[in-house]
Amino acid sequence: MKYATLYKDTLLQDIIPFWETYSLDRKNGGYYTCLDTSGTIYDTDKFIWLQGRQAWTFSMLYNKVEQNEKWLDISKNGIDFLRKYGMNENGDFYFSVTNDGKPLVNAYNIFSDCFAAMAFSQYAIASGDLEVKALAKKVYTNILKRIDNPKGRFEKNTGTRPLIGFSLPMILSNLVLELENVLDPQDVEQTIDYSVNQVMNVFLDPETGLIFEHVLPNGKHHDSFNGRLLNPGHGIEAMWFMIDIGVRRKNQDLINKATETILHILKFSWDEKYGGIYYFMDSKGHPPQQLEWDQKLWWVHLETLVALSKSYQYTQNSAILKWYTKVHDYAWNHFSDPENGEWFGYLNRRGEVLLNLKGGKWKGCFHVPRAMYQCWKAFENIESNNNFK
Repeated sequence: MKYATLYKDTLLQDIIPFWETYSLDRKNGGYYTCLDTSGTIYDTDKFIWLQGRQAWTFSMLYNKVEQNEKWLDISKNGIDFLRKYGMNENGDFYFSVTNDGKPLVNAYNIFSDCFAAMAFSQYAIASGDLEVKALAKKVYTNILKRIDNPKGRFEKNTGTRPLIGFSLPMILSNLVLELENVLDPQDVEQTIDYSVNQVMNVFLDPETGLIFEHVLPNGKHHDSFNGRLLNPGHGIEAMWFMIDIGVRRKNQDLINKATETILHILKFSWDEKYGGIYYFMDSKGHPPQQLEWDQKLWWVHLETLVALSKSYQYTQNSAILKWYTKVHDYAWNHFSDPENGEWFGYLNRRGEVLLNLKGGKWKGCFHVPRAMYQCWKAFENIESNNNFK
């Protein structure tokens, strides 16, 4: 079976049917994400960033795969819930609410906002709803206002050690392309310039070729837990965002630099004893503060497959193909659940299933279907051009 067919069939015949069958809350709106191995709901709280992610997924499929009215209706189920219950009086999105929309956890960062904006933008394209389109732009504008202090009054740091974080510049590099239909072209280009500079010149270390999670404002490294922290999945995911930007701008140098970075991160973070990519690492090899550092997570491996497939599509780099095969074999042999559908999310270091859930507080209908779609399209191009050897 060709890779394009594998990813397409898995997306449309396995992953999406799982979420269509088990996650919809038709009574209250939105989606249940806490699903066990077989799809049974084990907790009814709703996590706003996962509501946005699932609404985005089904609108994206409607826009890019097939104008299936069922998918648009499923997306609307989440969009309406987000509009009614997702945000406070200031327009900031909560982290979580009850199944019927009562606030549980306040808006302590802006990632819920980012995925709500993505969802509104894709749904506006699918439905033509001008109010939702305007809301997408409003949420994005609100995100930019908070960019220098994303946690606001929930920020714990005192300012004594002013480390800046990688997550926001990384997500903006993808978010701005998602919202291109609602933003002014000048704003799009300005945000792309900002994100590329931050990712490739500030957080990417030129000596090691690794992406650091936290750096000092001048880009230097601080010798501390956070200053040495690496999140390989984040770094690799950002590289396929950079490749997308490189393709958009016809910038082969950016694509090549992203490709080199993927190779550096994989060489550093691959577990040579048991296989798979570590969740967290310390750049100097010291014990990480994250106790789950050696777990193998679904999204890390899926984002790596996307990055490798895109990189190979635009470079035909043999080293990338070798790594793709290695990561593909590990991921499909360990995370995929052909018996019950969907993918497991959490393995221990040895590659054994640690938590047999299919969804929860952090895992929802996003990384798996997005990766299946992205890899399907990349390999469709690679195979049609006879670039796959």
